[in-house]
Amino acid sequence: MITTTAIGYEKNLPVTDPEALTEREVGVPEPGPHDLLIAVDAVSVNPVDVKLRAGAPAEVFRVLGFDAVGTVRAVGAETTLFSTGDHVFYAGSIDRPGSNQRLQVVDERIVGHAPKRLSPEDAAALPLTALTAWETLFDHFGLTAQSAGSLLIVGATGGVGSIMVQLAEALLPDVQVIATASDDERAEWVRELGAEHIVNHHQNLIDQVTAIAPEGVHWLFTAHSQGQMETYAKLVRSFGHIVAVDDGPREVSPLKSRSIAWHWEFMFTRAMRRAPDMIRQHRILERVADLVDRGLIKSTAAVRLSPISASTLREAHEIVEAGHVMGKVVVSGWGDEVEG
Repeated sequence: MITTTAIGYEKNLPVTDPEALTEREVGVPEPGPHDLLIAVDAVSVNPVDVKLRAGAPAEVFRVLGFDAVGTVRAVGAETTLFSTGDHVFYAGSIDRPGSNQRLQVVDERIVGHAPKRLSPEDAAALPLTALTAWETLFDHFGLTAQSAGSLLIVGATGGVGSIMVQLAEALLPDVQVIATASDDERAEWVRELGAEHIVNHHQNLIDQVTAIAPEGVHWLFTAHSQGQMETYAKLVRSFGHIVAVDDGPREVSPLKSRSIAWHWEFMFTRAMRRAPDMIRQHRILERVADLVDRGLIKSTAAVRLSPISASTLREAHEIVEAGHVMGKVVVSGWGDEVEG
């Protein structure tokens, strides 16, 4: 078995602890029938990385990383979508070692060809958030190019919200986007991405939103649902829909009298469950890359760090953990030295 440099954790430690993330050599499994062996060039850090590092026990050294751009070095016996040398991007699966390693094995059905017009670090900001936003809009809400109505995005300046605003602008011409932002800088960020209306979630959200959509919005996406159910029941019209990506449980009974549907979105479901339509994530990423190359979507990379190392990833985790960054934190390039 060949080995590769990987960055991960064994103990749940504060990000300021030098042992919170460390580097070591790990084995690289032989690619399965549908797998690709990918040389990783750039990664991004998502809230799921922070949550796992801080609180998910690791029985063995666990490699994090759920966004990457890289080059295909080898393919499994039954692969049909890619060839060696292809430049690709993907989010991977939570039940396999992540992208914080020089070489990673990933199922081709959740991989896409990387956008041609973006650098590796800018492309690395996209896969997880684009897949989450796409599944929210088109799988859960069931929106089409003919859909009309109002969409409230709570947390619009975050990674998922920043892509969702752009997807709605590019693909849903009759959907009115209402985005939340907490200050003028963040408001300008989502306005430039295409939001028609901006509201401040630190002020009275009900008054602000109902002034725009008096009957309530048709669809609401939230990255921050805890303790908000009474408010959401007043923001969403009868028979509307809510999609949440944070963790439960949630008491959703306030939604019942208006027959509001509640959905959980978990981007890793298709890969974890080996869903029959697992290849849909490949197709989504191909569409996203096309939209980028046509100039309809831009990268949401906001903080760029280098090289990919334990110390740099600890810095990236600290930024994400603080919860103030707009867009995504990306890390690219491999240094020559290996940390212990």
